[in-house]
Amino acid sequence: MELKNTVLGIELGSTRIKAVLINERHLPIASGDFEWENQLVNGIWTYSMDMVHTGLQTCFANLKADVKAKFGLELDTVGAIGVSAMMHGYLPFDKDGKQLAEFRTWRNTITGEAAGSLTALFDFNIPQRWSIAHLYQAILNGEEHVKNIAYLTTLAGYIHWQLTGEKLMGVGEASGMFPIDSAKCDYDETMLQKFRELTGIDLRMILPKVVSAGERGGVLTAEGAKFLDPSGVLQPGIPVAPCEGDAGTGMAATNSVRPRTGNVSAGTSDFAMIVTEKPLGVHREIDMVTTPDGAPVAMVHCNNCTSDINAWVNLLSEFAEAIGAPQAKGALFTMLFKKALEGDADCGGLLSYNYFSGEGVTDLDEGRPLFARTPDAKFTLANFMRTHILSALSTLKIGLDILTQTEQVGIDKLYGHGGFFKTPEVGQRMLSAAVGAPVSVMETAGEGGPYGMALLGAYMLWKDEGESLADYLDNKVFAGAKSSTLMADAADVDGFNRFLSRYKKALAVEKLAAESI
Repeated sequence: MELKNTVLGIELGSTRIKAVLINERHLPIASGDFEWENQLVNGIWTYSMDMVHTGLQTCFANLKADVKAKFGLELDTVGAIGVSAMMHGYLPFDKDGKQLAEFRTWRNTITGEAAGSLTALFDFNIPQRWSIAHLYQAILNGEEHVKNIAYLTTLAGYIHWQLTGEKLMGVGEASGMFPIDSAKCDYDETMLQKFRELTGIDLRMILPKVVSAGERGGVLTAEGAKFLDPSGVLQPGIPVAPCEGDAGTGMAATNSVRPRTGNVSAGTSDFAMIVTEKPLGVHREIDMVTTPDGAPVAMVHCNNCTSDINAWVNLLSEFAEAIGAPQAKGALFTMLFKKALEGDADCGGLLSYNYFSGEGVTDLDEGRPLFARTPDAKFTLANFMRTHILSALSTLKIGLDILTQTEQVGIDKLYGHGGFFKTPEVGQRMLSAAVGAPVSVMETAGEGGPYGMALLGAYMLWKDEGESLADYLDNKVFAGAKSSTLMADAADVDGFNRFLSRYKKALAVEKLAAESI
């Protein structure tokens, strides 16, 4: 194997940092990972930067070990590198590169005042997790550090800066910091001016430069190589693609960058992204972001998806160990997900809310995981598991209904990817029931974001002159890709709608739980 004919994609996700190495046929050939969790510190959801550094280096070391085991090679170079991470959030630095405040992740719902004011000012929905909302809230709070900000970036932007020395990011990632003008593939100038008039801050002086997919994002410096691989094996000089967010990598990984295509990424959070053909009205539940090459995308983002499922599976795993029948976690997930297919279509009267944190779509600033049932509900394991799976998709469906019903957005293809879809059929069928449309899952669905980031690196490295990202993905990556397409039956669709009706009606209980527990 020639290492210079490979591309490395790394993504810092919510629960795992993962690296995927692909070959010239765009197939994953090696991987490494590192598991981590966010922490609630002084009311802020965050990851320590020490953990960011340790996790990234451990992930890369595990990738090196996988390459060594499979191919007998030291991973000292690759053709290109690309880094992705959870979008949005807040990472401010002063002129000397000193971090000025704790990393505030996408999960925080502490910027309601700022998000509301900016949405009104721009006539454009600014969600609470966007970087600009965090910045303006810090201004409104009178936070001392604001006057010293020389650079404001995201987690992906920070890693890219450390690897290359370049203060830039891909347009898709930038679209989660500040609104983008798709025609210019840059920050919206009118909104920049409005913010300057409001605050006196020229955002162009502190935000990353915006770069489109396919452009060079710099090269790996000697310091960057040491940052990623302290052992000194990795050599500098490798081209680095513009960093992207997990939304953009999800679009690339599922070939969803053309208008009327879309994808649903489901893991710790879940979000649906539909590439639109027309401008949309302003909806609090809908973010307008972009593809990695700048096309407008309507995104429904939900802070909570699988965390509550994971918690219940961990409990059941403890029970299995207690009775002397321990189960491998992967096998237990598969068995329990499959069991959900045996449940009643509407979950038999059971109800759950998977809200570990606040949820913008349903206007909750805090969350409390909650399970409830009526005395006469059909309390079976199958219904229990189905309830938690449908709950994980319910907030997403509320937002998608605005797109498909209110805005009449057309969807020709919808792809699912992420850990939610690892068990064949189950997550796919439940999502199809939620959206009332066929859902496709590719063989690489479990690879998700790091695979998509590797594809964006490959596009930068191997595209033909003038070849668009959509054409590259269609013709060179996914032309022979294997995928399965599934449409939920009418009973499943009707059952989900009945479940959602109960879910909406009882949201007051979840709100009360957040206030009183």
